[in-house]
Amino acid sequence: MSEKLALSPEFSGWLNLPGLQNLFDILEKDGEETRVNGGAVRNSILGETIGDVDLSTTLTPDKVLQRLESASIKAIATGLSHGTITAIIDKHPYEITTLRSDIETDGRRAVVEFGRSWMEDAGRRDLTMNALYCDRYGNIFDPLDGYQDLLSRKVRFIGEASQRIEEDYLRILRFFRFFARYGEGRPDGEGLKACARLKEGISSLSVERVWMELKKILGVSDPSRALLWMRTTGVLTQTLPESEKWGIDFVGDLISAEQDLGWSVEMMARLQIMLPPNPEKMEELAVRLKFSRLEKNRLLEWAKAELPNSAISKVELEQILYRDGRQAIHDRIRNEIVRQRHIARDNDEALIKAEKFANLLDLTLNWQRPVFPLKGRDLRKAGVDGGPQMGEELKRLEQEWVGSGFLMSRKELLAGLRV
Repeated sequence: MSEKLALSPEFSGWLNLPGLQNLFDILEKDGEETRVNGGAVRNSILGETIGDVDLSTTLTPDKVLQRLESASIKAIATGLSHGTITAIIDKHPYEITTLRSDIETDGRRAVVEFGRSWMEDAGRRDLTMNALYCDRYGNIFDPLDGYQDLLSRKVRFIGEASQRIEEDYLRILRFFRFFARYGEGRPDGEGLKACARLKEGISSLSVERVWMELKKILGVSDPSRALLWMRTTGVLTQTLPESEKWGIDFVGDLISAEQDLGWSVEMMARLQIMLPPNPEKMEELAVRLKFSRLEKNRLLEWAKAELPNSAISKVELEQILYRDGRQAIHDRIRNEIVRQRHIARDNDEALIKAEKFANLLDLTLNWQRPVFPLKGRDLRKAGVDGGPQMGEELKRLEQEWVGSGFLMSRKELLAGLRV
């Protein structure tokens, strides 16, 4: 342990935010202590951009609330039973959590006891690089040698890996997420063995927690190595069985395409490249992991959509886009570009095909959905009765309009009415 380490001034300017320093003033009165923990400390040590700033304190949650309210600072009891209060200062949220220790665990959640020991608070965490704190001046508190593990990019459980995992099986997925984000080389051997041995415990977790961790893994800049080790240990099949026979062989190619072609990083794109476009299986997956409506719709529309032929005409592509939706066709084409780039390592024809699909992808990005020129009131004025007959006639005319390449005018469509 070393308390002489300090964050570089070059990467710790965020500590000088007036709102954060004011928060330290409020929480550290009367000899109490407060330190920043988590990602802000890790990323500052590595010289990377920080996100949220979370704090740990010796104050009990009720006293944190009292002090914030006395200072007219908005306070939200976001996790009161676990000691977490969120303070909103200058529109910035700061999570403040009381030091604690676990007195009971069941593999899913912990019963905690509030305390004042920084060592006990550090010891209840999962990974050594998660047990790093800094004070308001940037001085680092490193009770479990997480600093050196972070610098060497070694993702390591605190103490015995199996014990840490059995306290909360979500730590298996967190191990791979942190490896995806911070790790280099081969993952820690003890951690890998423990994850492989205890992976079935993931089934005891709520699917919401599992899906949230999977999304975080898929959202890092390059999750390919972590996903490979998840597959090797059986963790990927345990959490995402739909990927078992489809594999993750194209994930690395997708990452390369993102970098080479300037594609944005999309969590759902990484998921799709790992899965078969099978609507029935995708429906089951979306229900099992309780996808949001938007997530479910995007996955199902992609699975149901038709992959255009690489030699398709512009008009034919626009007709498919109108029928299946731009996002779904975009997703199918993008995935096919990735697959053709993979094949192109040994096949020049595949590279030509990938270029053709890339041209189609550009067309999907620039396509604007045309507006069908007829509405129900137009048919009603022309003498068509309401109800099913009107709906069927509108549908028939819309199909004719699409078949014309969206060129038929309102007048031409009305001339073809079947009254």
